[in-house]
Amino acid sequence: MISAITHIVRLIRAAFVFAREGVFGAVDPSLVPPPGQLALKLARVVERRSAKHGPRISRALTRMGPAYLKLGQFLATRPDVVGVVMARDLESLQDRLPPFSQAEAEAAITTSLERPLSDVFASVGPPVAAASIAQVHRGEILRDGVRKPVAIKVLRPNVAARFRRDLSDFFFVAHKAEAYSAEARRLRLVEVINTMSRSVAMEMDLRLEAAALSEMAENTHDDPDFRVPAVDWDRTTHNVLTMEWIDGIALNDHKRLAEAQVDLPDLGRKVIQSFLRHALRDGFFHADMHPGNLFLDDTGRLVAVDFGIMGRLGMKERRFLAEILLGFITRDYRRVAEVHFEAGYVPAHHSVENFAQAIRAIGEPIHNRTAEEISMARLLTLLLEVTGLFDMRTRPELILLQKTMVVVEGVARGFDPKLDIWKIADPVVREWIERNLGPLGRVQGALTGTGDIARVLMRLPEIAERSMKVLEQLETMTREGIGLSPESIAAMGRSEGRKNRWRTVALWIIAATFIGILIAVRNL
Repeated sequence: MISAITHIVRLIRAAFVFAREGVFGAVDPSLVPPPGQLALKLARVVERRSAKHGPRISRALTRMGPAYLKLGQFLATRPDVVGVVMARDLESLQDRLPPFSQAEAEAAITTSLERPLSDVFASVGPPVAAASIAQVHRGEILRDGVRKPVAIKVLRPNVAARFRRDLSDFFFVAHKAEAYSAEARRLRLVEVINTMSRSVAMEMDLRLEAAALSEMAENTHDDPDFRVPAVDWDRTTHNVLTMEWIDGIALNDHKRLAEAQVDLPDLGRKVIQSFLRHALRDGFFHADMHPGNLFLDDTGRLVAVDFGIMGRLGMKERRFLAEILLGFITRDYRRVAEVHFEAGYVPAHHSVENFAQAIRAIGEPIHNRTAEEISMARLLTLLLEVTGLFDMRTRPELILLQKTMVVVEGVARGFDPKLDIWKIADPVVREWIERNLGPLGRVQGALTGTGDIARVLMRLPEIAERSMKVLEQLETMTREGIGLSPESIAAMGRSEGRKNRWRTVALWIIAATFIGILIAVRNL
């Protein structure tokens, strides 16, 4: 009971902040039951006059602290939960908070690395960026007697405890909502908060961000247009991440880009193609590619930072994305529809023809427009909306992909308003399809199957030996554990022949099993 009262008190405080910032003023009273209408009127009484303008919900969430800020950002990726309009409002939510003190940062670094600060870094400068979970400092290390600049990311003090407290409030609300509302159960609010909780937990372990950096570095090692900072693992722990300092031009610094005479249309191409390569080729992409997280280095390559939010796509999702994009490029709407059914995203009781008709309604208007008017991100958004009419369940990985595509396309179009995104995407999509779904992909799949068969073959002697031991033990148990009749005693003389027959049966069982495995592998 005390716990419930504590939740209620904290939630009342949150409601007051929302009321103060005018969030409830955007609610249509006619959609609320009579008791709720009275609450809305009371909320308008405490509303600040200046709250009538600007991003009201963004201000409220920022005032409530890191967990609410992250909740808002997370819900921006879930239009199925908060609605399309609210999701678009939340997209503008900036993850920026005042920095914590230099003394706190240095104490956190010393405690986390378990060494005096002077033994680890030659210098630690003031924070250059501060967000809800961590902030970044520019530092220096000594390497072979030379000072080398590094970026030092430090978790906010007590941020984990603050998140645990606020997340417990979110769970309290979600559980109560599901207990009394069928709509809340349909939206699976508890699972939504669970997903957010797991995402935040990963962000608060900076070793995991370092691992994401390392994985993407391996994936993009040979990419001509993209790279990531190198991780300094000796100076990285749960609470501290040290990496290469990037001296490039931030993609939101248009003045410096102009002064450097950067080819902006080519820069837009690099952004789009890099993202598509990561999503399709690697199934692992940076899910927060806004201009502040992207730099252009002196070699002309893109450099991404802040790997706290990453997206993953399995082979099924990658095939789904590639074939859909190619289907729209070639206007093969039936194939786009078939891909949805093959992936299991649309229930089989629906008609492929009807679904293809809905897809055509999205695709045909695109081909009547000029290249700069065509938005791939908008296409994916409409696609997810249409699939809702055909009982397609929410796919979090596809929604994250779609939201990232919106950001990436916006960045690219900012450099080239006439960007032909389909022409730029076409070679990346076709290359992936030829490699994975064409003849080469079939050969690779066969080789994978051959490898599975080879592993089974290598284990056949071991399987046969174990089978013989089991069969011999069964024969012994049968012979010794059963009272022998005169007929049985007479049959003992033929025991060796029986043993040979057992061996023959065992070998046939093993052979039949192996043939079954071969057939199963071929049908994969």
